[in-house]
Amino acid sequence: MIESPHGEQEILLNKTVTNRKKGAEKLKPEEITQIQPQRVSLTLRSGEPQSFDLKFKRAEDYPIDLYYLMDLSFSMKDDLENVKNLGTSLMLEMSKITSDFRIGFGSFVEKTVMPYISTTPAKLLNPCTGDQNCTSPFSYKNVLKLTSDGSKFNTLVGQQHISGNLDSPEGGFDAIMQVAVCGEHIGWRNVTRLLVFSTDAGFHFAGDGKLGGIVLPNDGKCHLENNIYTMSHYYDYPSIAHLVQKLSDNNIQTIFAVTEEFQPVYQELKNLIPKSAVGTLSANSSNVINLIIDAYNVSTRLKSFDFFFSWDTLDESLHPYNFLYLVSKRIACVIFLFSFQPQVMFTISVTSKGCPKQGKSETVKIKPLGFTEEVEIILNFICDCECHSEGEESSDICHFGNGTYECGACKCNEGRVGRLCECSSNDVATEDMDRTCRKDNSTDICSNNGDCVCGTCECKKRENPDERYSGQYCDCDNFNCDRSGNQLCGGHGRCDCKVCDCDPMWSGNACDCSLDNSTCMASNKQICNGRGVCECGTCSCTNPKFQGPTCETCPTCPGVCAEHKDCVQCRAFGTGEKKDTCEKDCNDFNLIKVKTRDKLPQPNDASYPVMHCKERDANDCWFYYTFAINNNTEKEVHVVDALDCPAGPDIVPIIAGVVVGIVLIGLALLLIWKLLMIIQDRREFAKFEKEKQNAKWDTVSAPTETKPQFTEHQHPCH
Repeated sequence: MIESPHGEQEILLNKTVTNRKKGAEKLKPEEITQIQPQRVSLTLRSGEPQSFDLKFKRAEDYPIDLYYLMDLSFSMKDDLENVKNLGTSLMLEMSKITSDFRIGFGSFVEKTVMPYISTTPAKLLNPCTGDQNCTSPFSYKNVLKLTSDGSKFNTLVGQQHISGNLDSPEGGFDAIMQVAVCGEHIGWRNVTRLLVFSTDAGFHFAGDGKLGGIVLPNDGKCHLENNIYTMSHYYDYPSIAHLVQKLSDNNIQTIFAVTEEFQPVYQELKNLIPKSAVGTLSANSSNVINLIIDAYNVSTRLKSFDFFFSWDTLDESLHPYNFLYLVSKRIACVIFLFSFQPQVMFTISVTSKGCPKQGKSETVKIKPLGFTEEVEIILNFICDCECHSEGEESSDICHFGNGTYECGACKCNEGRVGRLCECSSNDVATEDMDRTCRKDNSTDICSNNGDCVCGTCECKKRENPDERYSGQYCDCDNFNCDRSGNQLCGGHGRCDCKVCDCDPMWSGNACDCSLDNSTCMASNKQICNGRGVCECGTCSCTNPKFQGPTCETCPTCPGVCAEHKDCVQCRAFGTGEKKDTCEKDCNDFNLIKVKTRDKLPQPNDASYPVMHCKERDANDCWFYYTFAINNNTEKEVHVVDALDCPAGPDIVPIIAGVVVGIVLIGLALLLIWKLLMIIQDRREFAKFEKEKQNAKWDTVSAPTETKPQFTEHQHPCH
């Protein structure tokens, strides 16, 4: 029989979150619910998570308490004048956020001991110089308890006077500690609590008190008498961690209103204090109202759900590290809490990694920082099977009543050992018992994996309950088998005595060899395309030309270049027929660009076939690439990243040549015309000379002939 109890959960208190608008019926703070459920009971079995949903909804018009804590050292004199009218103005602005707003006021200066202040009698009465009238120095003073009367705030703050001290850092941490822990004096309610810390200087922290001879650590308790901190000379300043703890315990959100000079310091402090904000204060605090509103919105912004865990009781075996808490946000959002009504769901998962002593229940409280509401989780533990309560004492099965028989095994009485309590721890010699616990007369008892109890090996237990030793001599285990893919027996079998017992359709030492041939089936329904054998679900190609998971790819076969031309063109150069569908159609290979053709892989250099390709695009440009399937059966393309385009004509020489040609042709035509004219003229002149000679011959041959008579208008040459 196997008994396997499981955990369970029960919602004990599940009040619905409050859903109301501003201006609706006014509710008391304790009547407002922002987190659901409020109490849950979880029954945990080790290693088995229990989860439940947690709803958070920020209530609109939620009450707010704001305490203004101001540095009243002399450098803040002009600031005090502006703060005196802060009450009514701030009440008016905050009324836009909530109808239930209260404000208080406190002030601080420094510890009242040297070297922080001057302790001469005159300086104790008036620490300021010249004609300045200042009040006596003090550490912290609660001037006004939280009130809804803004005019009272103005009146009491108007009666305050500046004081003074010697050093630049102030004792603000003492004041913050008292504001956090003195709830009754301050008047905090269980609502949103805001602390505005206003200063123009740095701060002292734990250890600085030694300068004044103060060595006792701050005790984190309230020490107000007549609203004045009386133990500043006795306790050191609190540490930052101590301050963070007290602010968180009391759900106080801090707003640091500081001058620009000290912004970096308080920004670092903000990173250490949850739910805090920093605003830049003008030189005279004139912008304090806008600063408070802006910083308030930032500090109450819901970026994530911050949790802390408080334990009512803590057993030494129930340390928080023994539990695994998973807090996951199921709805991601960034919302201003008071601008909307966000409802955010979380899944809280709790897993026990062990049992506390005696299995007693524990309580865990989860609460968002800055809020008073919390979820109480009662943890119950399943540490034993139910059959333990049905044990048979002094059972005959346990060697004549020497033990209690429960859950199928003997729980031996004191002084008895063995599986059936058959041995006495005093009767059997150690050597006799050990002899039967050694395998093959070796020196190792129970293979060093167990203890010899009454001549029988009791195997040791592992930290991981799923891992165990077994066998007569504890020589077997279920976790030392061969692994594949970082998984025991490849995830396809179980480890039995250091040998993998494989699941059906798997074989090999690590069960990593699949006997399923479906992964080797090619598109033509042949195993490995008829060009290889299927080994462990992977094709081993017998023809060296063919590659790929099913021996269907032939990188050196004709047609490979043309087949991949368009995809290479679009991926390498963003052109081609597939440029619009490139990402969809051309993602089946790895593209690697190279600078020149000599950088392309060469067939003799690679350990796998490489096909060289040369293709032309639409612009008559050539591009060069190689196609191959590497040793990892991945398609791999190397491409030259520059196109090889034919050089275009040089326009300038052409134009110059045309012009020169035209000029030369013109000159040639002129020369030809001139030459023809010269030839013509010479012919005419020769003809003229010939006729002239003929005329002379005629005159000589006929002397008696009457000489021609010319008129006054005629000439012999005509």
